[in-house]
Amino acid sequence: MTDTLWAILAVGLFLGSLVQAQDRRPTISFITQPEIVTDIGGDIEMKCTVNYASDYPVLWMKLDSIDRSNDLLITKGTTIILKDPRFSVDLDKSTHTYTLTIRDIQETDGSTYQCQVIISLTDIVKADVPLIVRRPPIISDNSTRSVVSYEGQAVELRCYASGYPLPDIYWRRQNNDILPTNSSVYKGNILRFESIRKEHRGTYYCVATNVVGRGARRNIDVEVEFKPTIKITRKRLGQALQYDKDLECHIEAYPPPAIKWYKEGVTDAINNNQHYSISHFAFDDEYTDTTLRVITVEKKQYGNYSCTAENRLGSASGTVELFETVIPICPPACDSYTYSSDAAALHYIGARVIQIVVFVFGAYFLH
Repeated sequence: MTDTLWAILAVGLFLGSLVQAQDRRPTISFITQPEIVTDIGGDIEMKCTVNYASDYPVLWMKLDSIDRSNDLLITKGTTIILKDPRFSVDLDKSTHTYTLTIRDIQETDGSTYQCQVIISLTDIVKADVPLIVRRPPIISDNSTRSVVSYEGQAVELRCYASGYPLPDIYWRRQNNDILPTNSSVYKGNILRFESIRKEHRGTYYCVATNVVGRGARRNIDVEVEFKPTIKITRKRLGQALQYDKDLECHIEAYPPPAIKWYKEGVTDAINNNQHYSISHFAFDDEYTDTTLRVITVEKKQYGNYSCTAENRLGSASGTVELFETVIPICPPACDSYTYSSDAAALHYIGARVIQIVVFVFGAYFLH
């Protein structure tokens, strides 16, 4: 009788525990936390341990943060639903742990993954695992590409970049020239010019860096438009009659100006002809040297000449005086690179002295 009672009691306890287990709500007791951070090409595992879920489907989902209707079903139980050989799932029956493995991580794998136990259509037990893929910097399209400004304006150069970790933005200038911040390097998304000057023209580098890859760089060309300025190194130049003479002006302007030469007292601009030859030599976009050659100088060609430069921002002019000398001035009167007016005079006087000495000694020996 006693044995029978013990047997009945044991069966009752077993059935009670079975019913209790069936009535227990499934739970997720462990999920990989807090997040997984990996590089492109790496392998990762995320684990989900469930309790009391033997009669319920266990899913791994990839969530779409923009449109949840596009959430992607990856696994159901130990069955792979997503046809991608990089994904696999394993079940450790002793711990009821589902392990999702992703190999050869791609940038597009970055998302939030969710372990779900489906109790009913409206009752789901779930836990999230964020997967963050480190990405090299990419400079955004809304960054500045080039700037054309007037001198004196306020200007901003903007640079933004995506990537993980979030990239730092640095500014440099071509040839390590000084930035408007009075430094050769500046950190920040926006480089400001409170009042831009022509000296700020050039190429600026926006550099985005993080711990991934070699970083990214964008070259930003800055053009500053300004009215012409003229510099004349020698404002008075002499030459003898019937010799050529070059008059020069050095012009700085952007955009490049229209250049003209005038003779004092004459309204019309000088053109190339048998008396004059004009040539321009432009370099670095903003600099132009202009030369007026007075050919075989005549008496009437002595006087003041002016060179003028004009662009849409303004104009400038400079004056050069051509005066008469007895002795030819080289160059361009002679085929020499080093002659000056003083050297030519000494050369002339020296030549006359030699001629006199030769004449005297010759006459002496003839007697």
